[in-house]
Amino acid sequence: MYTDTERCVRAVRSKDARFDGWFYTAVLTTGIYCRPSCPVVPPKPENMVFHPSAAACQRAGFRACKRCRPDTSPGSPEWNRRADLTARAMRLIADGVVDREGVPGLAARLGYSTRQIERQLFAELGAGPLALARAQRAQTARTLVETTDLSMADVAFAAGFSSVRAFNDTVREVYALTPGELRARTPRDASARDTPGTLTLRLPFRAPLNPDNLFGHLAATAVPGVEEWLPHSPQGVGGAPIGSYRRTLRLPYGHGIVALAPRPDHIACRLALSDPRDLTVAISRCRRLLDLDADPVAVDEQLRADPVLAPLVDKAPGRRVPRTVDEAEFAVRAVLGQQVSTAAARTHAARLVTAHGTPVDDPEGGLTHLFPTPGELAALDPDTLAMPRTRRTTLTTLVRRLADGDLRLGPDSDRAETGAALLALPGFGPWTADVIAMRALGDPDAFLPTDLGVRRAARALGLPSTPAALTARAAAWRPWRAYAVQYLWATDDHPVNFLPA
Repeated sequence: MYTDTERCVRAVRSKDARFDGWFYTAVLTTGIYCRPSCPVVPPKPENMVFHPSAAACQRAGFRACKRCRPDTSPGSPEWNRRADLTARAMRLIADGVVDREGVPGLAARLGYSTRQIERQLFAELGAGPLALARAQRAQTARTLVETTDLSMADVAFAAGFSSVRAFNDTVREVYALTPGELRARTPRDASARDTPGTLTLRLPFRAPLNPDNLFGHLAATAVPGVEEWLPHSPQGVGGAPIGSYRRTLRLPYGHGIVALAPRPDHIACRLALSDPRDLTVAISRCRRLLDLDADPVAVDEQLRADPVLAPLVDKAPGRRVPRTVDEAEFAVRAVLGQQVSTAAARTHAARLVTAHGTPVDDPEGGLTHLFPTPGELAALDPDTLAMPRTRRTTLTTLVRRLADGDLRLGPDSDRAETGAALLALPGFGPWTADVIAMRALGDPDAFLPTDLGVRRAARALGLPSTPAALTARAAAWRPWRAYAVQYLWATDDHPVNFLPA
């Protein structure tokens, strides 16, 4: 979009927050870059240039606006919608791969040379993978400086910088302030600093956001010990009566516990990390879990064009697709949920967690374990599983393939190839492959025509109820069929559609 100057100027003049993260406005006369919704008086059009990323602005010599904080904009929805090389690379960079494995590691995961990756990213985003990762490190450093009492040296290495000097230089270049000045000018809530390793953050999103099905689904399907819904938010997440969703996180350097609660203009997030180097990854996975980088206006506009869906969209716009923080975990849970109730699936998963999960301490709630990895589940005895023999075979085959690396599920997964690989596994039908595509791989066009809830909603709305006919009818909803599923599910009174009382 950043190449459409006229459209960008209109967005800046109207201070339209829907375009935050789509592009960035760099002002030639001030040397500052802003998000489109910046509250300051818009500059003259001849003084504006537009860039596709914060990294491109920084590479061009612009520094971040201190009013609108453009580096904290929601991520571009393009990286969720698209499945090409650039989108997969951006999802991996957000997951911290460049910081941990370097550009060669990023290229190896994607199956391309480093030169090809750099050329493709620079062509689309005006910056290479190192610059994009550097911009992300700068934002992580700012978060740690503003919300913790860590020493600046600890902040530097936790944010992924190789030296304190590189950290200092980057912060000064991006924010026109030293790290010490950044900390001194930021008022902080003392309660958020009581527990070492705990951070209180605000996760932005594009409005509207309907929290009912999003948090309702996560709460209704929560695996005991790994996830829970607290009727009151923990300290630091606002204490609102609607409560918060909490879960454990398995992270590259350690583990964490997150509490997430919906607010009118943001998601309140409280993170307790065993290693602060995991902050960037934890934030990225929480955003992915709640589908916070979606563009609900574009989605709802497309679905509202269908007269059958229009009343559902108008009644409760802004539905998101509840996703996952761990693709392998969700695949295991999808198999456990085959042809059983939500309660039965939770029971099966809780038994695996108790027998094979890693114990954790949770002084603020009742979380007890990390969900077991495929490697930990690969050694389980199938005879201990209280499920039909065919489903035991399905589960053990899946975890073995995941543990061996023959099947990879992650931000870098090619959706078409992964879907074909899943369907080739014993016991995997279209429903299982499609729900993994929708919730684990983040495919916004994944569709579940064989799902019981979808077919029941289709019959109630006068839509075709057979899978083939419903799929043909749903072609008008592309590329947002996964969101159409959320609106169809919402016609039922199942607990997944409602925030817990």
